Amino acid sequence: MQCPFCASADTRVIDSRPAENGSSVRRRRGCDSCENRFTTYERTESVLMVRKRNGSLQRFDATKLRHGLETALAERPNSEEIVGAVVEDVMVAARRQGPMVDSDEIGRAVLKALRRHDQVAYLRFVSVYKDFKGAGDFEAEMATLESSDRA
Repeated sequence: MQCPFCASADTRVIDSRPAENGSSVRRRRGCDSCENRFTTYERTESVLMVRKRNGSLQRFDATKLRHGLETALAERPNSEEIVGAVVEDVMVAARRQGPMVDSDEIGRAVLKALRRHDQVAYLRFVSVYKDFKGAGDFEAEMATLESSDRA
C-alpha cells in the first residue's frame, strides 16, 4: 500500500478489524518513511456478469443500458428522471438474480420498468428488443398494453 503523504511503498499494518457490519475490513497503517498513519478499507467488489444470447459473458454495463434508454426516451417529458429510475430498477432486479444474469432477464426488467414509467418509450424500446417487422407488431403490442391497463 502506498503512503498518501509521501508516496512510499514502505507501509505496514498496525491494526485490522471488521467494519461496516462485517462487509469490509478497516486497516490502520503506518508509513516507515514519513511515520504518518492512515486508514484503509478493504471491500469486495461485486461484479455482475451478463450471459448474452450467443452464450458469451460480458460485464454488466450501466452506461450501455443508459444509452439505450436515452434513445427510447428521446424528447419525452421527464426523461432524465425516468432513465435514472429505470437503470436503478434494472440493476436491483439483475443483482437479485445473482452474480450472473441472462441478457433476456435484463431486457424483461427494462420493459417492465419502462411500461410503468412511459408507455411511448416502452413501445420504442420493445420495437427494437423484439425486432418488430411492421405495423402489425406495434398493433399487437398496443393491444397488450391497453388490455393490461384495464385489468
